[in-house]
Amino acid sequence: MSLLVYKVIHLTGIFMIILSLGGVLVHVINGRSKDDNSFRKGASITHGIGMFLALLGGFGMLARLSIHWPWPGWVWVKFLIWIALGGLVGLIYRKPNAGKMIWVATLVLSFVAAYMALFKPF
Repeated sequence: MSLLVYKVIHLTGIFMIILSLGGVLVHVINGRSKDDNSFRKGASITHGIGMFLALLGGFGMLARLSIHWPWPGWVWVKFLIWIALGGLVGLIYRKPNAGKMIWVATLVLSFVAAYMALFKPF
C-alpha cells in the first residue's frame, strides 16, 4: 500500500479515538455514570478499532518511510501517546471528577502527537 493509504488509515483511527473519548467525556462531565451510558459499548468498539487503525497506519507509514529499529525519539513519543490515549477511556469512568482535566489532557496529547509527526524534532 502507498504512504497516502497508510496516512488515511492512521488519521481515521485517530479521529475514531478522539470521537469516542469526547463522547464518553461529555457523558461523564455531565454527571452521568458508566451504567447509564446507552452507547458505552459502541463508544468502546469505536475506540478499540480506532486504536488498531492508528497503530496499523502508523507502522505502515514507518515501513514506507524506511524508519526501522531503533526508532527516533519522535516515534517513541507518538507511541507513548498512543498508549496514553488507549488508557484514558478506562480512566474516565474510574475518575469521573477528573473529566475536565482528561479533556484538556486529550487536547494536549493530540497537539504533541501532531507536532511530533509534522516537525520530527528528534
